[in-house]
Amino acid sequence: MSKKFDYAELGLKCGLEIHQQLDSKEKMFCKCPTKIRNTDESNFEFFRYLRPTASEMGETDRAALEQTKVKRKYVYKAYDTTCLVENDDEPPRELNREALDIALSITKLFNMHPVDQLHMMRKIVVDGSNTSGFQRTAFLANGGYLGTSEGNVGVDVLCLEEEAAQKIEEIGDSVFYSLDRLGIPLVEIGTAPDIISPAHAKETAKQIGMLLRSTGKVKRGLGTIRQDVNISIAKGARVEVKGVQALDLIETIVENEVERQANLLVIKGELVRRGASVCNKIFDVTGIFGNTQSKVIKKSLKNGKVLAVLLPGFEGLIGREIQSGRRLGTEFSDRAKTSGVGGIFHTDELPDYGITKEEVVSLRDAVGAHEGDAVVMVADREKRARGAMEAVIIRAEESLEIVPEETRRALPDGNTAYMRPLPGAARMYPETDVPQIEISAEYFGSIELPELLTERAKRFTKEFGLNNEFADKIVYSRDLPLFEDLIARFADDPNVSATLIVRTLTGTVPELKRDGVAVERIMYKHFMHIFDLVSSGSVAKEGIGKLLRAFSGDPSMSAEDAISSLGLVGIDTAQIETFIEGVVKDRQDFVKEKGMAAVGPLMGVVMGEFRGKVDGKVLSEVLNRKINDFLVVYNL
Repeated sequence: MSKKFDYAELGLKCGLEIHQQLDSKEKMFCKCPTKIRNTDESNFEFFRYLRPTASEMGETDRAALEQTKVKRKYVYKAYDTTCLVENDDEPPRELNREALDIALSITKLFNMHPVDQLHMMRKIVVDGSNTSGFQRTAFLANGGYLGTSEGNVGVDVLCLEEEAAQKIEEIGDSVFYSLDRLGIPLVEIGTAPDIISPAHAKETAKQIGMLLRSTGKVKRGLGTIRQDVNISIAKGARVEVKGVQALDLIETIVENEVERQANLLVIKGELVRRGASVCNKIFDVTGIFGNTQSKVIKKSLKNGKVLAVLLPGFEGLIGREIQSGRRLGTEFSDRAKTSGVGGIFHTDELPDYGITKEEVVSLRDAVGAHEGDAVVMVADREKRARGAMEAVIIRAEESLEIVPEETRRALPDGNTAYMRPLPGAARMYPETDVPQIEISAEYFGSIELPELLTERAKRFTKEFGLNNEFADKIVYSRDLPLFEDLIARFADDPNVSATLIVRTLTGTVPELKRDGVAVERIMYKHFMHIFDLVSSGSVAKEGIGKLLRAFSGDPSMSAEDAISSLGLVGIDTAQIETFIEGVVKDRQDFVKEKGMAAVGPLMGVVMGEFRGKVDGKVLSEVLNRKINDFLVVYNL
């Protein structure tokens, strides 16, 4: 259910950052294909340890520093389709000009102004997603806009950059990445904070997606487009929510972040009213839990300690909900986890988790807690535990003063979780291995604008007789290029209509996939073969699904073998008429009783014999004629 907020009164500011992979043949800085592989196809792997570097001004980015608080080993899986550039064992080659041309066409679609010279930059990223410890990115254009129902939304930034490696899994302190995705060209598009509501955010993202897909040069599928949402309210703070995969989730993300910030402001007000504070001392309370029955603490005490901090005046507020299922304590826990711990305990939720009431009393006594005070504790190796408590102290101090600016990750339920601080300018510095590129007025002017998908849908309705629903379905389908090839081939064919093609691509194929058919094995040539057979009358349109199943089972099968194995060989008219005459004769009493109304029930019998072999329209015409002739003979 949508939450009710007056977004204007709350001072909502919202903008989008869209990251879209480009469908170029080669990667950004090498000749490797932009092909995603199965990890079991990896033929080589290596590992790295990464650390942050200072900028030209001698500053180190705060987000990069936090990402290296815990030492991690990054393991990379390479393939025969990746090279030394992805491994960071060879300098980058020249920038992919196809990718630049695609990005410039997108620049035009968003009414933007390109730079005169394109300069590549290095953006420090030490989470392991880049083997080099940085991502290459170039500012390409600004000053654009796109139209929405709430007026124009500014498009302030368009960057051309390389995609990061894909995280596969984490095992202990090791993080595994796949190099197949690293280096795929993408555009990053940033809007101005002109979005005024959650619904407006969704509409804007949908419009951006439509414009990008209109190029016909962007990748499709899960993970090829990612949406980050920047959100703040008055007296709150700018928060960047990373990795919103689904368009339908954007609205919920904005609603829930507004709710989170509004509730944090309420908690701040209550803390100030109480005169709450934060004690910076970290207490070693390991001795209290020497005989504990808590499994979590017992396991940690084998080679660790229990540390705690005192939060005067926080009682009852750490456990207060700020989003559905998430509390202020969850915010504390998210910060603590950046030091490598699994989580924290706090007295608003104790006794629980095997921790007894007596242990809670002893804990409170040990840190000097009074009525109205709260205690937060953690059990882990001492270095991790101390880092976790230091992080909790910082987050508790922030709760007294501000809603913190930070980068958060999108969760499947529409909530968000802390990732790291917002990055600053210190993470950017020039890339000296890639030469600059001149973008002249003549070059930019030579870039052609594609036909918008909205306009293409209107054209399909007019030219091919598609209804609005089918036209919209096919223009937003990844099978649009296949449809256009098929319709060009069968444009004037009475047996192969545009509606039949769309119904096959957007209806029959998804239905087969839901039934477990390996539709990804069905190739371009198979669709051409199938519609050639329908066009020639060799196969009825009812046989399309059977042929698709056959080709998915054996993609090497010829069209002739497929129709033969399925019994879809051509049937002459005499055979059809003989069979239908027999059906009418065998059921003559029923036909005498029902008259022409017998057509419907008997059509099922006829289709049972000829389904997929003969067009249903042909069978219906013959059956109607045979029943009519029968009734004439008997004066009925």
